[in-house]
Amino acid sequence: MEFHTIYLRMRNRVHVSPNMHITLKDVAQVVAHEEIAEDLRSLQVYSIKPHDKTIVVLDVMKIVSTIQEHFKNIDVQTIGPAQTIVEVVYKKKKLTSAYFAFVWLLLFFGAALAIMNFHEDVSMREVHQRIHYIVTGEVSKYPLLLQIPYSLGLGIGMVLFFNHFFRKRLNEEPSPLEVEMHNYQLDLDQYVIVHENKESVKNLDDAD
Repeated sequence: MEFHTIYLRMRNRVHVSPNMHITLKDVAQVVAHEEIAEDLRSLQVYSIKPHDKTIVVLDVMKIVSTIQEHFKNIDVQTIGPAQTIVEVVYKKKKLTSAYFAFVWLLLFFGAALAIMNFHEDVSMREVHQRIHYIVTGEVSKYPLLLQIPYSLGLGIGMVLFFNHFFRKRLNEEPSPLEVEMHNYQLDLDQYVIVHENKESVKNLDDAD
């Protein structure tokens, strides 16, 4: 039988449905000889069980072991990540209009209070009054000439900062919030992988 070399690159994160049979092509990129490529990609490497949680970590060593059980005379070369995080996506309940309105109002008033408290801490009204006096020479308790453009600019600045106007993206550059969410997801994935490895070692020790 001819000896083949295959190249395997695990994906970082994949989303699957409950009770799904996961094949190799779902969790990895595979480069192999055309004689075995299709069978290799359709090889079942894991099945989502009813007791599985929302996160399952598949280690490349288990994948290699499964491949070698079904295919003989092959050399597996791995590239990239050593684990794939499989996220089981369950059907989400639709949000009611009342719940949506409650969350929207909570965020709206929370953000408004945060902005007002900040302005009170830095004495923003006194600053506007002082600038208005310097520019016009008149004392005004409510310098609307500055406060109205400042309020509009605050809203426009937030839109530009987050790079979104409702669902419309202003340009292709990621917003600072998206970058922070990406970094948070990377840290979370790393924690899940380390925690899963600890659990696997513990289970092996208990089995011994």
